[in-house]
Amino acid sequence: MSAHASPEQIRKQLSHPVIDGDGHWIEYGPVFAEKIRKAVGDKGAEGFLAHTRRIPDSLKLTIDERKRRGVAMEGYWGRQTTNTRDRATAMLPRMLYERLDELGIDFGIIYPTAGLGIARIADDETRRAVCRGFNIVTADYFAKLRDRLTPAAVIPMYTPEEAIAELDFVTNELGLKVGMFGSGMARPLQITREAVAKGLDPLVARHAVSYDQIGLDSDYDFDAVWQKCRELGIAPTFHTGGRSFGLRNNPSNFTFNHIGHFAAAGHAVAKSLFLGGVTRRFPDLRFGFLEGGVGWGCQLFADLIEHWERRGKKGLDYMHPSKLDRKLLAELVDRYGYEEIAAELKRRDGYPAKEEDELDGHVPVHDDYAACNITQKRDWIDLFVTPYFFGCEADDRMNAVAFSKFNPFDARIQAIYSSDIGHFDVPDMLQVLPEAWELVEDGLITRDDFRDFTFTNAVKLWGTQNPRFFEGTVIARQAAEVLGAAPTPARAAAE
Repeated sequence: MSAHASPEQIRKQLSHPVIDGDGHWIEYGPVFAEKIRKAVGDKGAEGFLAHTRRIPDSLKLTIDERKRRGVAMEGYWGRQTTNTRDRATAMLPRMLYERLDELGIDFGIIYPTAGLGIARIADDETRRAVCRGFNIVTADYFAKLRDRLTPAAVIPMYTPEEAIAELDFVTNELGLKVGMFGSGMARPLQITREAVAKGLDPLVARHAVSYDQIGLDSDYDFDAVWQKCRELGIAPTFHTGGRSFGLRNNPSNFTFNHIGHFAAAGHAVAKSLFLGGVTRRFPDLRFGFLEGGVGWGCQLFADLIEHWERRGKKGLDYMHPSKLDRKLLAELVDRYGYEEIAAELKRRDGYPAKEEDELDGHVPVHDDYAACNITQKRDWIDLFVTPYFFGCEADDRMNAVAFSKFNPFDARIQAIYSSDIGHFDVPDMLQVLPEAWELVEDGLITRDDFRDFTFTNAVKLWGTQNPRFFEGTVIARQAAEVLGAAPTPARAAAE
């Protein structure tokens, strides 16, 4: 934390507003559930309560029981106690609103806590009822605070139809402007469904699934959802977790399960959208990936470019089995005296394994990047740098990498200041802005970088998609100035 200034003192030094791109509030379950019941009925209320029991139910088990069942260790003691004022602030939107100046925040995008996972509820009817009720109740809590706070609606994505229905409802009926979209939905394999029907323990079967990342090889075509986002001015943002399954399913250590899980989930959906050609087909859409930091985004940008050089059309043409000079290979084997290999090559007509070389997985085209249609350097800016934004917690030192010269083409990856207030990793809300400001004090980023981090990039994410997003807010004038500004440095460099 900065030893030199409070949040209010830092804010007074700045010539621009501060936008919190990912704050959280803590829904008080017993009351919230009853409000859902009034809004949509018992299905929504009971589904919400059942969902909130997942973590307590895990913590009731012994380590051996969790290990036997394949259940992950969850976080215990995850709500503020020593700092009771912050606990109340996270629970009470009106109190958060009142404290914004104290926290050095002009405007905040507020995401759920209990609602983070409800888009993944497996039962269709329950999921839709819970999401609908959750959005109605959330909108009501923040209805009179929207000049400085705007909440995220939960958008289920098991099918395009349910996503479109909820998008229409939350924008047209509730007036909400932010969508938290589901991703990484577990879809039971056909062989798993058959095994369960024959008596396989469902606790075992829950791990035998594929995870739908909605952009690449999904069972559904989600282009209609992206088109609806265009029409409604909604920038899809993802706050999906990757904890409790796969490589983060340890039965005793929550920290093992927690570190990197948001980044891993964001990494998967970002790759899927990119390689599935979504950013090519919808170049005007903006996508946000929250709470995983920007380090993985910078690495993914470089990795995609490096893999394209090998797994794009040109790289794969270079590796085509037909290019192998079988005669030369045989001569070289003979020259260096490997008689057994020479004999086997002769038997195979000069191929190391001809039948395997001809395998290509039945792909329609030999180009992993075919949907991206990359032909020039600028394509990388247009398809990745411009549409992608990354939510970053304030104390993450990797935030500086987004503004560094390490990124290919000197691109500035679009990091967004995200407080994560309300959760266990923020022991004191007054520490957040000073921790972010340390990057300036330590010379890791400039004041201009800090402006982009805490203000400009957030305006570009939500305001580019919806030019009226900030109308009626306390930062309307400053946001309008950004949205009318010249092309970004990244685009200018590419051009």
